Amino acid sequence: MFEIELKFRVANVSELRERLAENDAVLVSENENQDTYYNHPSRDFAKSGEALRVRRIDGTPLVTYKGAKRPGAVKAREELEWRLDPGDPNGESMETLFDRLGFHKVATVTKQRETFHLGSPDPMTVTIDRVIGLGEFAEIERVLHERFPSDESVETARTEVLDLATALGLKEPEARSYLRMQLEAAED
Repeated sequence: MFEIELKFRVANVSELRERLAENDAVLVSENENQDTYYNHPSRDFAKSGEALRVRRIDGTPLVTYKGAKRPGAVKAREELEWRLDPGDPNGESMETLFDRLGFHKVATVTKQRETFHLGSPDPMTVTIDRVIGLGEFAEIERVLHERFPSDESVETARTEVLDLATALGLKEPEARSYLRMQLEAAED
């Protein structure tokens, strides 16, 4: 899949929930995400704009690779993700494999996440994240189901994301990843 997403700082989560309700958003899940990020042994993902992580959603492990970002203010990039269980019920085997291959653990980001869907038949996703040590954020995401979408499809999706942000009253975009913000906070 190909994800188009933009993150925003949220000053008032209650107001955001009200706007989501006004736009007929449906709450589809509430969970804890623990995302452990890795860096490649010979390629710096911070420089290439890629990401590799093991995510645990309420303990259920997934592995995710995010490709380099396309240019533009709204993040657009390939995302590959799959569950590791039942063969790797807690993700430890995948983490051991990464270690054996020379990948370096960078950090773990923990957040409480509420996920909403808006529209149908192909809903957009809005998440409200409470990230430990960083604060509260919202992410708006449009998924394109093509592996290599056209520039036109990407631009249409970016416009949909920005339009929904406006409808929800989100005004403070945050281009940095949670990982980058956490690493910068640790440097201070």
